[in-house]
Amino acid sequence: MSDVKKVVLAYSGGLDTSVILKWLQDVYQCEIVTFTADLGQGEELEPARHKALLAGINPDNIFIEDLREEFVRDFVFPMFRANAIYEGEYLLGTSIARPLIAKRQIEIAVQTGADAVSHGATGKGNDQVRFELGAYALKPDIRIIAPWREWDLLSREKLLAYAEQHGIPVEMKRGVQSPYSMDANLLHISYEGGVLEDPWNEPEEIMWRWSVSPEQAPDQPLYLDLEYQGGDIVAIDGEALTPAAVLTRLNQLGGEHGVGRLDLVENRYVGMKSRGCYETPGGTIMLKAHRAMESLTLDREAAHLKDDLMPRYASLVYNGYWWSPERKLLQTLIDASQSQVNGVVRIKLYKGNVIVAGRQSNDSLFDMNIATFEDDAGAYDQKDAGGFIKLNALRMRIAALKGRR
Repeated sequence: MSDVKKVVLAYSGGLDTSVILKWLQDVYQCEIVTFTADLGQGEELEPARHKALLAGINPDNIFIEDLREEFVRDFVFPMFRANAIYEGEYLLGTSIARPLIAKRQIEIAVQTGADAVSHGATGKGNDQVRFELGAYALKPDIRIIAPWREWDLLSREKLLAYAEQHGIPVEMKRGVQSPYSMDANLLHISYEGGVLEDPWNEPEEIMWRWSVSPEQAPDQPLYLDLEYQGGDIVAIDGEALTPAAVLTRLNQLGGEHGVGRLDLVENRYVGMKSRGCYETPGGTIMLKAHRAMESLTLDREAAHLKDDLMPRYASLVYNGYWWSPERKLLQTLIDASQSQVNGVVRIKLYKGNVIVAGRQSNDSLFDMNIATFEDDAGAYDQKDAGGFIKLNALRMRIAALKGRR
């Protein structure tokens, strides 16, 4: 293992990565650089610095970085321009965070002269694929160390025993276990494991952290005016906000009105089915509002082409191909479609529902003079529809005449 000189570890300071840090020191006997990303998970990150220092990490090798604005601006917003949802429901909250972590981890590796990177993703999940595809795409010669695929510490009890043996401080003592495996960032919080491993079990109400239940949401609806420029929300109720501030505000308001809960059995890229629960209040609002804005401003065939491509785009994000040439090509097409996606969408939040209450745009393709059921003063000649229908029915009429019904 001595051929590895320096490794950048994606480090949270929790049990897994604290054990990994010590394990890397013992097994690889290399210099360690820790990288902790603030993506809006709502946790105090300075304890990670303290733990890294206790583990003997050089202060110059400890990186704790606020990536919230970059996360929403360069990853979340571009994904929502595509209206991306995986398997019809999942808003890709965990998936979209991984390419940014991989990007910054590789940048730190280059900056510090590291020849390897390491992560705490298990060998069963999707995250190992996402981290490593990103790392290889950005630095093809990087060495990747995935401890969960190398060591024999394959249970929480073994991790706790290793931590106790090596004097690694952990908050969760033996016998006291969080009932869920959770991942949080500005877009969502996810829950897996525990009672959720049985898809028949309904999630406990105490599990949810960001949202009230729809039953307990306010009895009065909340109206929001969301202003769009180039397919992105730039203001809420007339107040200009940065991308991270937009999502933070929508998370708060959506959560207060019971918006954004999801209970899903999904198909992991590694082949197994997995049950997870998600809270994505801001993202749920953004998806509904963006589609409403596009309904006014996008040409029919452009909108339908985007809908055709969306499942492919969503799968690329879910499976870890953010940095692939095909995702970049799709993003170019998607972004080009957004130049006229400008205007205001009025949203009503009520007991878990996101309801479009109005939309307007100077770039609207909707013409009331043509669409009206009243006299359109000759804007549309209804007689034209007869020939249109006959031409489109021609192939079916021929088939019917030949007895091919």
